[in-house]
Amino acid sequence: ARIAISRETKRGGQMWIKIFPDKSLTKKPAEVRMGKGKGSPEEWVAVVKPGRILFEIGGVDKATAQAALRLAIYKLPVRTKIVSKADLATAETAAPASAE
Repeated sequence: ARIAISRETKRGGQMWIKIFPDKSLTKKPAEVRMGKGKGSPEEWVAVVKPGRILFEIGGVDKATAQAALRLAIYKLPVRTKIVSKADLATAETAAPASAE
């Protein structure tokens, strides 16, 4: 997804990846008996919960940013949507009022 964003913006502007794979998945080798401790780390994953921002784009116009993020959405295995800082600001101001 990050490569698609980078190509669509023609390497212009800046992109921030706001998520990091900090959880290790371990696996024991094939045909090994049970026990004898935990397996070795095989891969690193990131836990993505609803509401988490995955990518940020700056330094390009809104149309280019939306086109780049739309390409990235198709490549991600989770349901996503594009939000802007203005959308987040209005959601933050509306959320405390509706919570009461």
